[in-house]
Order: sequence, then structure tokens, then C-alpha cells
Amino acid sequence: MEYHNPVLLHETVDGLNIKPDGIYVDVTFGGGGHSKEILRRLGPDGKLFGFDQDEDAWNNALPDERFTLVQENFRYIKRFLRFHGVKSVDGILADLGVSSHQFDVPERGFSTRFDADLDMRMSKRNELDAYKVINEYDENNLKRVFLDYGELKVAPALARTIVDAREKKDIKTTEELKTVLAKYLPEKVKNKVLAQIYQAIRIEVNQEMEVLKEFLEQSLEILKPGGRLSVISYHSLEDRLVKRFMKNGLFEGEPERDFFGNFSVPFKLVGKLIVPTEAEIKINNRARSAKLRIAEKI
Repeated sequence: MEYHNPVLLHETVDGLNIKPDGIYVDVTFGGGGHSKEILRRLGPDGKLFGFDQDEDAWNNALPDERFTLVQENFRYIKRFLRFHGVKSVDGILADLGVSSHQFDVPERGFSTRFDADLDMRMSKRNELDAYKVINEYDENNLKRVFLDYGELKVAPALARTIVDAREKKDIKTTEELKTVLAKYLPEKVKNKVLAQIYQAIRIEVNQEMEVLKEFLEQSLEILKPGGRLSVISYHSLEDRLVKRFMKNGLFEGEPERDFFGNFSVPFKLVGKLIVPTEAEIKINNRARSAKLRIAEKI
């Protein structure tokens, strides 16, 4: 099981401003790259908790007494930290999206490069998979998925085409789905449109937007004053949520003003948006769309 280079490794961990005796959380443990770097900077009294719902990642647990791997979705961060006796932490790191490993295992169904069963679950414990989305969602729900999560103008046509095709027989594999939607995949833009379609289905299967919102709200609760939140996002839907929440602690609207007309915000931004260098993108193609934002709880 090869796990690729962690994206923006030093920048993300630098953003946490590690204290040797602090308590930190890596909510997207994966191959453990970011976690290893955090542990390297922690002293003997420091603690690190890793979260990962993907069964493949559990084999990467680090043999370090300062480290605890929680085999759960990070939407439950507050609950499971409490279970381990932790109410507040000094820093939280999140590297969102799909890991290189998940893309590179054909049978997971995440990659447009391989034919596979319609799955796309980040955890095999999840009941909802891509097969159910494609074969059981009604036309309006399919349209919503492609419009909201794929930002596809042809969402209504995609939904209607899928509904018509599955009346004849179930759509079971990624290749069958590509065949059904072939007329919307002209060679010039095929890869781009396919990526948007896959992204939309994957986000729905894993409830990624809901999970991200729940995680960000809980992060604000459990971070100590002065604690840092370091988040890498990979597409505009994620990045908009992260950016807005770090700016004013809300996902929609504006924060209330005090008597003097000043906004009360829970975070202060640390530095500017960070993106990978050309050199990193050459080494690690997954980094090409990465955006790192860092905030400190006030």
C-alpha cells in the first residue's frame, strides 16, 4: 500500500506553530506523512491524535506512545477526543479530499483512469455508495448532485440521461457510466467534465460538505485560544467554506456588529493563502490544486 508524499508538508505543519508539550490533531491521517512531521517537532510530553475512516489507512498507525489513531470520520472529532479525555487542543490539521492512495487503487472507483464498480466510499462501513446514487436517486436529486457538487451546467441533461438508461438495465461500473454519458464527453473537455462528474458523485456519497461544516464548527469549540487550524482544500466548494469560516466563523451571511460597529470574529488569519511551488507539483501531481489556509483562534 503506497501512500504518496504529503502535500505542503512543512508549510502546513509550520502553520500549527507546534509547542513541544501541546496536543494536536491530524484529522486526515492517511499515510501519516503530516503526523510524522508533527511528532518530530513534539517533545516527550506532547500528544497527537490521528483520525481516519479509511480502513486502508489503519495499517499505517505510528508506533509512538505519543500517538493515538482514531478509526473514525473526523466529523466526530469532539466526541472521540472527549472519549480520550481531551477537551481542548493546541492545533488541528486537515488535508481534505481524496488521498493519492485512494485514487490509485482501481477498485475504489475514485479515479477516471480505471474501470471499477461504482463505489467511491471513503469507508466501507458507509451504506451509501456511488451505485446507489446513480441507480436509486430520482432525477431531481441527481440534478442537485451534479449542479451543486460538480457545478455542471448540463446537470439536468445528465440526470435525465442516467434515469433513461437505468430503466433498461442497472449502471454498475464507472465504464458503463462513461458510456451512458458519452455524448456529454467530447474529447476536448472529456477529462475535465469526467472529473466534475466523479467529484459530484464522490462528495454526495461521502457527505463531504456536511462533514466539513461539522468539523469546522467543532474545531472552533475545541481549539484553545491561540490554537491554530491548518487546512488544505482541493476544489472551490471546500475552499469557499474554509475561507468564509476562517474569516468570520460563519458559512453564510455576515457576523453581528457590536455597539461600536465592529465585527466579532473567532479567528485571525495567519499569513496569506499558500499554494505549492512548481517544484512540488512536479514531484506530486496531487498538489496542483491545493490551497492552504491557516487561522488562529482569538
